[in-house]
Amino acid sequence: MTSKTPLTYRESGVDIDAGEQLVGRIKSAVARTSRPEVLGGLGGFGGLFKLPLGRYKEPVLVAGVDGVGTKLKLAVEHDAHDQVGIDLVAMSVNDVIVQGAEPLFFLDYYVSQCLNIDIATRVIEGIARGCELSGAALIGGETAEHPGMHAKDEYDLAGFCVGIVEADRLLDGSSISAGDSIIGIASSGPHSNGFSLIRKVLEQSPLGTDTLINGQPIIELLLTPTRIYSKSILHLLESIEVKGLAHITGGGLTENIPRVLPMGLGAQLKRSAWPTLPVFQWIEDMGVETKEMLRTFNCGIGMVVIVKPEITENALSILNSCGEEAWIVGEIVEDKNNQAKVI
Repeated sequence: MTSKTPLTYRESGVDIDAGEQLVGRIKSAVARTSRPEVLGGLGGFGGLFKLPLGRYKEPVLVAGVDGVGTKLKLAVEHDAHDQVGIDLVAMSVNDVIVQGAEPLFFLDYYVSQCLNIDIATRVIEGIARGCELSGAALIGGETAEHPGMHAKDEYDLAGFCVGIVEADRLLDGSSISAGDSIIGIASSGPHSNGFSLIRKVLEQSPLGTDTLINGQPIIELLLTPTRIYSKSILHLLESIEVKGLAHITGGGLTENIPRVLPMGLGAQLKRSAWPTLPVFQWIEDMGVETKEMLRTFNCGIGMVVIVKPEITENALSILNSCGEEAWIVGEIVEDKNNQAKVI
């Protein structure tokens, strides 16, 4: 038997009008991320971007996609919707720049059970802020409602970044050799990795999210947005010869550095060469062993730069002038197993 009452998309859980209201709210934030190459505005079937081909002889596009992971769970529970958008941009942008590419544009995917316009606005304004910090234009996205797929006011995020680099300036690590210096650039905290373990630690902590570290709530330290390195790294690449870059993301220091090393080489890091952030000391004190820390978290270093030893001090000076904290944390060594070791 069919219903005599006409069925609507809204009654099934999808509100098209709410989506249109959201677009109206975020227009000004998106406009702040614009670049001269952006064509058109929000609302099209696809974002339009005219490649600056006149600047390149043999351009290569570099694309990255990522999410925020289970850090979202803590963000939802603690009303930190303004910050996770920055995390989303950072995770893709930081992957793109390690290959020497300038981030050009970004698109996001936001999905929830039922669109909460206030929450979605805060999230997307954070995404726009991340794009401003990275230099990428926010040229589009998708806001989807999936009734029955998520709990009330929960959502998931994904982001997509495209960058560009001259073919002969593409960083592939092939020029790295034994004796090269390893520079570590400070992270802002755990960034967006290891939060399934962090949530387990919080469950076992006597005070949980009420824990204070040097007078600051642990939840604030954990939800600090991922640092975006693109502008500093691009300036460094324009100034000196960089042999390799590694984004210290999932897999930590010991898994990510070997990804950029040629066969037969490894990395030796000196743990005393950089300070320990209180948030990582707390995690370790809660029972996470050092080996597990190093293969799960960035442990205070969000980006690694590999350069010739004779230009190390110059590289540090440039990074400091860009507002980064950076240290000489180790060197490249011969290693048939291609391992990164911390001593």
